[in-house]
Amino acid sequence: MNKANHLSVRDAQHCVLQHVATLNSEIVKLEHSLGRVLAEEIRANRDQPPFDVSAMDGFALRSADLASTPAALTIIEDIKAGDRPARTVLAGQCSRIMTGAPVPAGADAVIRVEDTQMLDEGRVEIHCPVKPGNDIRRLGEAMRNGQVVLSAGTEITPGVIGVLATVKCARVTVYCRPRVAILATGDELEGLDEPFDANKIPNSNSYALMAQAQALGIEPVLLGIARDDPEELAQFLRRGLLFDVLLVSGGSSVGVHDHVRPTLEALGVDMHFWRVEMRPGHPVAFGSTASSIVFGLPGNPVSSMVCFEQFVLPALRRMMGHPRLYRRTLAARLAHPVSIRPGRTEFIRVVLERDAAGDYLARSTGSQSSGALLSMAQADGLLVVPSTSSGQAAGDLAQVQLLDGTVFQSEAGFEGEA
Repeated sequence: MNKANHLSVRDAQHCVLQHVATLNSEIVKLEHSLGRVLAEEIRANRDQPPFDVSAMDGFALRSADLASTPAALTIIEDIKAGDRPARTVLAGQCSRIMTGAPVPAGADAVIRVEDTQMLDEGRVEIHCPVKPGNDIRRLGEAMRNGQVVLSAGTEITPGVIGVLATVKCARVTVYCRPRVAILATGDELEGLDEPFDANKIPNSNSYALMAQAQALGIEPVLLGIARDDPEELAQFLRRGLLFDVLLVSGGSSVGVHDHVRPTLEALGVDMHFWRVEMRPGHPVAFGSTASSIVFGLPGNPVSSMVCFEQFVLPALRRMMGHPRLYRRTLAARLAHPVSIRPGRTEFIRVVLERDAAGDYLARSTGSQSSGALLSMAQADGLLVVPSTSSGQAAGDLAQVQLLDGTVFQSEAGFEGEA
């Protein structure tokens, strides 16, 4: 790859992932595992359920006794969950049974209590016939002893935690989370804890990036603000390179005071690209050492966040063992025309709503300036306009990359380049 060439979004994503590997594993308590990724195969340690059980509150009976209905049966026993049946159901008999209780010998079906009527203390009338197996959950129906129930690479969701608890997995082996450091650069920045100065620009990037990382379950370290001095910048960068991932906001362009890229190279970072054909986010850089990766993100706040979504997020998810690396995309119709300059993949902040037909409708959040952070705060997603396009008409279908942070997919889901 010619490093001087400007890359497409897709090629830049592939370049990043070529230099990223899944991290080692660690053991955590089940109650601390939500959102992590299993690094081991999980097998069932018993049949579940361990015997045939009732799926409903009702009566366990012989289906043959209901060849003609209504039929009156004698109740011989009450069985609740946790009990063991004491009697065998014979012709003309039934047992009152609760959901989850073992089905007694002799019975081959359960009738719901709603389909019955009590005649007296010891008899019940059944109103309809049932087939053998009705409302019975069979032994091992949910899982069999020794069966692989969860594979390595499974994200631990609330449902997965339920399965892990079912097989009594109190501690689980999961992939480690990357250690992430965030550094802002620039003399113009005002720190959150510094006095108000109307001539300064608040350091929003560090905190927006922090939140994007936190949404993935990562607690990053904020290194602060490095001023436009190569020696001071080098000190901050040396510290940041001790982490698995370093995010540097600002200073990655080509101005005489943009020192990030040359300073990183002087510190031994192999820079793989420093331009991507996208808008916003064109001046984004990526490099690596033997033990860390570095992203040089644009100083404009929206550009920084969009670049995080396209490049940093997939890298972090791969490091954590996720098989699905990218945000989910969906098709939406444009509520208004979109006009762009061809040559770069455009990411337009949009809100989503439903039209009369129930289809998604995408509407711009307003100003698409790379400094208009409110437009990002209001956005449901990023409408992706391919680099080959000069725009799209109202009503056209377009791909929208969601920003909801809950659902991911295996591929980027949009065609940004020819």
